[in-house]
Amino acid sequence: MKRRLLLVSNSTLHGSGYLDHCQQQISHFFGRDVERVLFVPYALHDRDTYTKTARDKFKTLGYEVDGIHEASDPVDAVRKAEGIFIGGGNTFRLLKSLYDSEVVTEIRRRVLEDGVPYMGSSAGTNVATISINTTNDMPIVYPPSFSAIGLVPFNINPHYLDPDLHSRHMGETREQRITQYLEEPDTPCVLGLREGSMLLVEGNKATLLGTTKARFFTRGKPSVEYDPGSDLSFLLTDAP
Repeated sequence: MKRRLLLVSNSTLHGSGYLDHCQQQISHFFGRDVERVLFVPYALHDRDTYTKTARDKFKTLGYEVDGIHEASDPVDAVRKAEGIFIGGGNTFRLLKSLYDSEVVTEIRRRVLEDGVPYMGSSAGTNVATISINTTNDMPIVYPPSFSAIGLVPFNINPHYLDPDLHSRHMGETREQRITQYLEEPDTPCVLGLREGSMLLVEGNKATLLGTTKARFFTRGKPSVEYDPGSDLSFLLTDAP
C-alpha cells in the first residue's frame, strides 16, 4: 500500500491564520520531491479566491499550486499531479463536484496505486473516507452518492466538538449524533478529530498528530480517547 495521507480536522485554528497550525506537518508531508500541488477548491462557491488563498499559503512553504478548476481536463490534471490537496467548505458541494468532474476514481488510483500524497482539510478529509455520512454540513446540493473516495476504511468527523456542560442548548451533542449513525447496520467506525488534530497515514501506519486529542467511536462499545502521537494503525484494517 503506497498511500500517504495527511487528514487535517480544520484549516484555520483559533488565533492563527490559514493552515498556520499545521504548516510544519505540511512541509514534512510533501517534502522536497513535490514542487507543485493540485488544489481542489470545489467545496466553496468562489473557487478563484479560494485557490488564491491556498496558493499564497503554499508559496510561503515553497510549493506552487494549480487549481483543478483552472484545468481544461480535470481528470488529466489529477493524472499529472505531484500532490493533491482538497480544501474544506461544504462537503456535499465538494463530493458532487468531484463526481461531476469524474475525478473520484482517478484520485483514488493515483493515491493508492501511484503513492501521490493526498492532503485534506475538513470537507477534504471527509471525502477521503468511506462516506460523507459523518460530516457536519448541510446538504445544500445532492451528490449522486454519499460514498466518498475511500482512501481509508473508516469515517471521520472533522471539527469534533465536546459537549458544553454550561450550555442550555437542547439539541443532540456531536457524540449523540455519531452514536445514532452507528446504530444503523453496516456503518464503519468513526474517528472524531478535534480542531488542531490531524491523522498521518503512511501505507498501513496511522499516527495522530497535532495538539488535541481524538475520540474513536465504534458500534456497541464506549468511545475511546487518544492523545497526539498515538499509533492508530488499527483503523486501517478492514474491520477495526
